[in-house]
Amino acid sequence: MTINQWRALLWAILVACIARLWVVPMLSSFWVDELVTVFVVQHPGDPSFAPVPQVPASIYYWLPRFAHQAFGDSEFAWRVPSALAMGLALFFIGRIAARLIHPRAAWFAIFASLGLHGINYFAADARPYGFGICVAALSVWLLIRFLDSARWLDGMAFTVAAAFLWRIHLIYWPFYLVFAVYTALRIAKKETRVGWWHAIGWFALLSLTLVPVALNALVVVRQAGAHVIAELPGFREFEHAVRWSLVLICGAGVWLVARALKWPPVATRLPGSSQALIALWWLGQPLAIFAFSRITGDSAFITRYVSLALPGTALMATVVAARFIPENRWWHVSAVLGAGAVLFMGQWGTPEVRHDNSDWRAAAREEVRLANSPEMPLICLSPFVEARRPVWSPDYPLPGFLYSHLAYYPLKGRFYLFPFGAAASDGEDYAAKLTAETLARSGRFVIYGANQFWQDWFAHRPELTGWRNRLEMFGDVKMAVFEAPER
Repeated sequence: MTINQWRALLWAILVACIARLWVVPMLSSFWVDELVTVFVVQHPGDPSFAPVPQVPASIYYWLPRFAHQAFGDSEFAWRVPSALAMGLALFFIGRIAARLIHPRAAWFAIFASLGLHGINYFAADARPYGFGICVAALSVWLLIRFLDSARWLDGMAFTVAAAFLWRIHLIYWPFYLVFAVYTALRIAKKETRVGWWHAIGWFALLSLTLVPVALNALVVVRQAGAHVIAELPGFREFEHAVRWSLVLICGAGVWLVARALKWPPVATRLPGSSQALIALWWLGQPLAIFAFSRITGDSAFITRYVSLALPGTALMATVVAARFIPENRWWHVSAVLGAGAVLFMGQWGTPEVRHDNSDWRAAAREEVRLANSPEMPLICLSPFVEARRPVWSPDYPLPGFLYSHLAYYPLKGRFYLFPFGAAASDGEDYAAKLTAETLARSGRFVIYGANQFWQDWFAHRPELTGWRNRLEMFGDVKMAVFEAPER
């Protein structure tokens, strides 16, 4: 095959990957945090954000606000910014691989990225994480350019990009260690014309731009216990987050092919600074958030909070594979990797690929079908951990952040608001009164976003003796339906 034919093949595989792994899931239902995005955009400055000031603070929300105005109101339109951002991220990842690993490594790094579920998930997710991955990759690329050229314009571009990163999400603070360590290593090893004072000047300017963000982060840290939604992480959670299996699969797979086809040995070796950059990109964010969680006792170790590490995983897989790929075989191996990504990640057993396991759209449609009158009681549990007293109360005003998942998909019935989870101390007295005065007199009521506690609690109320109840599942969204016995 000619060079142009190889390029056409690689581009065709990339288009197939994006169409199946990104575009098709963009048509599916929102999950609960995406419904928060819609609420933030449609209700800027809402007083219900007072207990969670970090939620609307991200600069990311300018992107879905523009997309909503430009493309209309649909799940696809709200997700367009993340897909575009992740597309740019793939470009920067490819450029970084070509600069640090091998001039022909770009396609391999891109397809390795597409072999990660997280990359594909955040590309179709109306949340800040795809944008964050893009800005992190852009910042690294600009830092490499600056250290290669020592031009002030590249230094300024890096400083601006890096100043945006922490403003996308407050959990991104550990990534600045990647910038600092890589810069220090390049200078110490005399791999750049940038001097210590030159670099210190740019990093000092960057630090000044981040002072307001740091002050906001300190306020949130003091209240961290009120926002914890995960158990403290252990080794199993850590090793799952770093996605080491991709590195193993790429390395072992290419090694086996090289042995079978008797490819000649490869003598390339990365500089220590490049190895450190990629290793820190891969492990730095997970290690820092893991340590923070274990030290403070307030777990922030959630998969999406360590998503900045995903390009580092793909680059590390490329580094390992590069030890066995001859100069003239990069495009062959990349094409196989890309075909494998679309084949094994594409969920070809179903025409509709759900973005997330939460299908609030289907749940809302079924609730509307079940509602036998506009006054049917609809018990709505808040999916947010902050929904406890004193923030929560039965007369919590709607629309509001704690129930932002109710604002997008239409529902039918009279809302009765319940706190997060079981929270019996917050809601049990209220539930008993509601059962006696309202639910027992209705022919049917629904618990929207149900959990086992409240379904069992109502099933055992004496006022509801003889009532039938069933649980309907829409992915991981639960809806309990209670119906009075026929008379």
